[in-house]
Amino acid sequence: MMKLKEFFIPFSGLKQGKHKFEYEIDNTFFESFDYQEFNGASLKITAILEKMSNMMELNIEARGTVDVDCDLTGEPFDQSVDSELHLVVKFGEEYNDEDDEILIIPHGEHQFNIAQYVYEMLVLAVPQKRVHPGVLDGSLKSDILDKLEELQPKETKEQSEKTDPRWDDLKKLLTDK
Repeated sequence: MMKLKEFFIPFSGLKQGKHKFEYEIDNTFFESFDYQEFNGASLKITAILEKMSNMMELNIEARGTVDVDCDLTGEPFDQSVDSELHLVVKFGEEYNDEDDEILIIPHGEHQFNIAQYVYEMLVLAVPQKRVHPGVLDGSLKSDILDKLEELQPKETKEQSEKTDPRWDDLKKLLTDK
């Protein structure tokens, strides 16, 4: 993975208060992390850095869509992504990013990179099981579904009306109450 230089936030020259950073992300961002699950991506990232005298708070919001394949049909569709991440940036003796909500950077640093945090936030925002919305509401039309419906065994009227005589006596018990 390369360090995406546009995701470095140079905080040393900023005044105390809130500062806004905006990013447009496409699939090349995920390719730089060698992540191949998305066919495409169109995301807008807004990072608001609040600089204080002894620490900083970073709120990252992501809105947009990623093009993924449906796990059931294999059809591509746009999955909406709406995610937020809150990160506290503190100063310490050495760099430490073991906690997913606190980033500790050395006292002499003047910038930090948020690419890894953005990547993890976006990958985790996509559902683990991806189902095309057309499958859920029954409106999906695809060649595969048409072929499956065509090859499905047909039930004849004679088979549907014919019942097993062993169950007839049990059905009487339900109506005898």
